[in-house]
This record gives sequence, structure tokens and C-alpha cells, in this order.
Amino acid sequence: MSDLPARESMEFDVVVVGAGPAGLATAIRLRQQAAEAGADISVVVVEKGSEVGAHILSGAVIDPIGLDALLPDWRSDPDRPLKTEVTADEFMYLGHAGGIRMPNVFMPKLMNNHGNFVGSLGNVARYLGRKAEELGVEIYPGFPAAEVLIEDGKVVGVATGDMGISRNGEPNANFTRGMELRAKYTIFGEGARFAYQADGRALRPECGQGSPEIRHRHQGAVAGQARALPAGPCAPFHGLAAAE
Repeated sequence: MSDLPARESMEFDVVVVGAGPAGLATAIRLRQQAAEAGADISVVVVEKGSEVGAHILSGAVIDPIGLDALLPDWRSDPDRPLKTEVTADEFMYLGHAGGIRMPNVFMPKLMNNHGNFVGSLGNVARYLGRKAEELGVEIYPGFPAAEVLIEDGKVVGVATGDMGISRNGEPNANFTRGMELRAKYTIFGEGARFAYQADGRALRPECGQGSPEIRHRHQGAVAGQARALPAGPCAPFHGLAAAE
């Protein structure tokens, strides 16, 4: 495409890409710390899904330590996303003829889920989204960040994708240019797929420059439904099988 109109731009202190638990927790904590310091910072979160939580499909056994630190009063909130506490763990060795339960005493401490909660990460994300907005965070669902903005070797924000593109890649009658979201700090919470790994300008060092520090926290899962599980709704079921 050529001769496209210039994008309009908006300025923020912080742009967060991805309205998952990590991105939203980041936005919430930034606003909390700003309030504690008597400052006011603008924080925006862009999310490719049609709504917050739309692309988070997994159910999970969740350690609430992060929520306890971020939102200490969440347990007394009637709209809290986690209500089913783990009461038991079951470990099974799976074979062709069935499964054999393994004694819990031999399991490492990290496999003990007592005190954790069974819940939907999508609901956790929606809850964090509401809390973030209450603190003044702007959230734009349905606007995927399509481009990393680089100036003088520095990331200065992201641009949302153009809309109204025909199948042949050309603008149609409904074409709308994407928006530039510029910020002093840009935080990528894109999850395990992390689309911007392909952007060599942003994530690969130029000749003569040091490697940029990139920290990943990958989290992704898809929940499936087995025909029958021996554990109840409050007892996570762990299976182990040997490959032939």
C-alpha cells in the first residue's frame, strides 16, 4: 500500500500491549504506585481481543499470592473471580488398563495445591480489567498493536492496525488508518506467542550495540474435557504416563 494518510497519535506515559493478567497487573500497580507518590501518570492497555479475557481460554489452578499482593481486599469482593478453593490433590500413574493413585507424600512441595484456587483465567483477566479502569487505566479492546514504533533506536510506542483492508491488501471504502500510541515506556505482555519477536528492529541489537534485555513470562494453556475424571471440582487431577 502506498500514499496512506498519516496516523493520528496519542501520548501516554506508559503503553501496555496485551490485556492478560500480566499486562493488567502491571497497569494496576503503576497506577497504585503513582497514587502513593502523589503523582498522576497516564496508562493505556491495548488488547487484540474483542473484550478483555476473550483470548484467554484456560482454566487453571491459581496461586493467589499475586492477587493478595496486588489487591489485598479481593477475597472479600462479592465479584471476585476465584471462589473454589482446592481441598485435595490426586496423582495418578496412567497405563493401558487404567490408573494407579500415587501417594501424595512422595510428591514435591510445588505439587501441593492446598490454598490455591480453581478458576478461569479469562474471568481473572476481566476482574483485573475492571479494577484497572477503576484506577484510571484506559483499556482499548479490539485494537491489536500491529507495529512497534522505533525512533533513533528506541521503542517509542506502538501503532494499532489499519481497518478496512480488502482481500488483496488494498484499502477499501471503509478504510481507517491505525492510531499511534506513543509513550515514555512500552511494556509488552503478549504472552507465549509474543508476536513482536519477529520485529528485528525492536528486539535485535544493531551492529556495535549491546543486546537488549528482554524478559519473558510465558503462560498459555488450553483446557480440555476428559470423559471421566476421578477427582471432584476442588481436587486437581495430575496424570503421569510413560512413553512407549
